[in-house]
Amino acid sequence: MYDIVIIGAGVIGCAIAYELAKYQLDVLVLEKESDVCSGTSKANSGIVHAGYDAKPATLKAKFNVDGAKRIPILSELLAFDYKNCGSLVLNFSEEGKETIQKLYEQGIQNGVEGLKILSKEEVLSMEPNVSDHVVSALYAPSAGIVCPFGMTIAFAENAADNGVKFIFDTPVETIEKKENGFLINGIYASKMIINAAGVKADFIHSLLEEPRFKIQARKGEYILLDHSASHLCSHTLFQLPSEYGKGVLITQTVHENLLVGPTAQDIDDKEGIDTTTDGLEQIQEKAKITIKDIPFSQTITSFAGLRARGNTGDFVIEESMDNWIDVACIESPGLTSAPSIASYVKEIVVDHFDPSLKEPYIARRKGFVNTKTLSDSQWNDLIQKDPRYGKIVCRCESISEGQIVDACSRSIPARSVDGIKRRVRAGMGRCQGGFCLPKVMEILVKQYGLDWKDVHKSNPESGYIIQKIKEGMKDDGA
Repeated sequence: MYDIVIIGAGVIGCAIAYELAKYQLDVLVLEKESDVCSGTSKANSGIVHAGYDAKPATLKAKFNVDGAKRIPILSELLAFDYKNCGSLVLNFSEEGKETIQKLYEQGIQNGVEGLKILSKEEVLSMEPNVSDHVVSALYAPSAGIVCPFGMTIAFAENAADNGVKFIFDTPVETIEKKENGFLINGIYASKMIINAAGVKADFIHSLLEEPRFKIQARKGEYILLDHSASHLCSHTLFQLPSEYGKGVLITQTVHENLLVGPTAQDIDDKEGIDTTTDGLEQIQEKAKITIKDIPFSQTITSFAGLRARGNTGDFVIEESMDNWIDVACIESPGLTSAPSIASYVKEIVVDHFDPSLKEPYIARRKGFVNTKTLSDSQWNDLIQKDPRYGKIVCRCESISEGQIVDACSRSIPARSVDGIKRRVRAGMGRCQGGFCLPKVMEILVKQYGLDWKDVHKSNPESGYIIQKIKEGMKDDGA
């Protein structure tokens, strides 16, 4: 019998696990995929929104502004990448000045600090590559960028370091209400359930009763460009928002790529993360409004993610039945809001259980080595301790064997090629694993004693090797 089962190991579920790990509670996280950060949390813009866009007096407004303040502190404590770059909402018409003014006033009401409306000349002095057609902009200096994988993995690792248990490849199929709690899949008993299942949170709730909310999957496609294109902007650049969201943005990533997107398409398939020719063409056409000469020939990959678009107009965070907390309809600014949402949910749990604080508690997490930030002497010292840090596996991102082995040795270890990729970026560069994939697979084989056939891209259905050459072939004399 667990005290709490969290369903979903995305950024919300892992942030909640991080907060609850501070207390004497038995907590289990169940995830249907093979790793944390495998759904909505892995395929988004990575923007730390300032908070001017959310309607005042909503949960989105409250948690966005607070979350944006918490993330820089957490990035130091838990060692994940964050950059305070600021953002600009660009207006390209005289009529748009009214919308910019409304966003400014809304942001002030929400408590966003440092907002300023800029003239055309001020915008171009800050971002000289922006189109000359710009008329004005809203500047939000508190906005930033974060690595969505890095933040989610940091929450999960620290939670696991402090005793939270994670079980993967376990979709929730049945939930029974019992006298003293719940029984999940006929196996996992818990006094309380926290439903953080992303686009499927309404389905999880419906296993017991019909929820008051309905979730529509909204697909967003993105284009990622090489490091060589990152000079095009230094702030996150938005266009004026529409009913479908904040529109196509252009931003650096914390790893110094250039990210462009997303589209916004409501779809029925909650597994539908394919990219389309039409979607990618839309991105390119709309992005040209912001910056005319984007070198899309330097694209290294494209991808799509799903947003949990709720029918309530706001986040749903509530104890909707006894000992059942829904954390649902978490669309943008969900990533930014995650730390604040987790703290709010923690207070509900603490009121229920009145637990003691955990002693001892591990407050800090050791981050992954980044060879790009090391001096020669620091790197040499590291190699003296472990020669594997001197063996470069991924040339594009300068990732060593030592970094990959470290990713396999954590409390939430990487067990797939994508798991390695998201933790230390082997395969994230220009060639997208074309050079380093065999070596990464070899390291996984050695680390876990696997057969090559058992090395997966992301989950057990995504293997690379079918059989060895000539294995099982009949000798017919040919």
